Amino acid sequence: MPNIKSKTLKLDYFIYIKAFFNLMKPRVMSLVIFTCAVGLLIAPIKINFLDAVFSLIAVALGSGAAGALNMWYESDLDSIMTRTCLRPIPTGKLTRNQALIFGILSSIFSIITLYLFSNLVAALILSVTILFYVFVYTIWLKRKTPQNIVIGGAAGALPPVIGWAIAANEISLEPIILFLIIFIWTPSHFWALSLYKSEDYRKAKIPMLPITSGVKTTKLNILIYSIILLPVSISPFILNFSGAIYLTMSVALSTYYIFVSYKLFKEKNLVKEKKLATKLFAYSILYLFMIFTSILVDRFI
Repeated sequence: MPNIKSKTLKLDYFIYIKAFFNLMKPRVMSLVIFTCAVGLLIAPIKINFLDAVFSLIAVALGSGAAGALNMWYESDLDSIMTRTCLRPIPTGKLTRNQALIFGILSSIFSIITLYLFSNLVAALILSVTILFYVFVYTIWLKRKTPQNIVIGGAAGALPPVIGWAIAANEISLEPIILFLIIFIWTPSHFWALSLYKSEDYRKAKIPMLPITSGVKTTKLNILIYSIILLPVSISPFILNFSGAIYLTMSVALSTYYIFVSYKLFKEKNLVKEKKLATKLFAYSILYLFMIFTSILVDRFI
C-alpha cells in the first residue's frame, strides 16, 4: 500500500511539473533559444562558456514566463479553441493564479539572472520583450485588431538581438537585420495558421485577418510578405555580413516560400487550400530554422 501511494505521489508531481513546463510554450521557447544562440555566436566578442549557458537559460525562462502570462490572460479563449483547449489552465492542471504568479516570478528571475551573467543592455531588451509580448500584443492588440500579429511580432523577433547584446553589450546593424528577418517572416507564418484554424479564431472572436478581411485578402497578404521576405533574407549578404553559402541557401529557401505562398493564393478548392496553408505553416518553421542555421554555417566556414 505505501508503495502504491509513493508511486501515485511521484506521478502527481510529474504531471504538475509537466504542466508548468507546458505553460511556458516549449515549442516557441525552443525557437527563441535557437535564434538567441545564433545572435550570441555570431557576435564579434566571445564570452566564457558558463556565462553563455546561464544567459541562454535566462532568456529561455523569460520566454517561458511571457508564454505563461499569455496563457493566464487568454485562458478563456484557450478553452474555446481546439488548438489550445488542452493547455494546462483549460484542462484544470493549473489555476490562473498559479500561472500569473509563476509568470511574474519567472520574468523577474530571468531578467535578474541575465543581468548577472551578461550585462544591463541584454537584460533591458529581455524586459522590453516580455513586457511588449504581454501588454502590447496579448492584452492590447490581439483582441482588437487584425494587425495584432504584425505589430506584436516584434517581441518574437528580438531574441537574436538579445543574443548579440549578451556578448557585445550593444546593438548594431547585424542583429537588427536578424530582427527584421523574423519580423517580416512572422505575419505569413501566423496567417497561414489562421487560415486552417479560422473556425477556432471565429469562435473565440479573435480578429485575425481571415475573419475580418476574408480568405482572399489573407492569402494576398501572405504572398506579399513572402515576396518582401526575399530581399530582407538576402540582406546579410548584401551588407557583407554573410557569404556565398548563406546567399545560396537564403535564395533557395525564400524562393520556395514564395512558390508555396503563390500556390496558396491561386488555390480555390477549400480542402486543397487548407492543406496548402498547413504546409506553408510547417515550412515557415523549417524556413526560419534553416535561415539561421545557414547564417551560422556560413560564418564558421
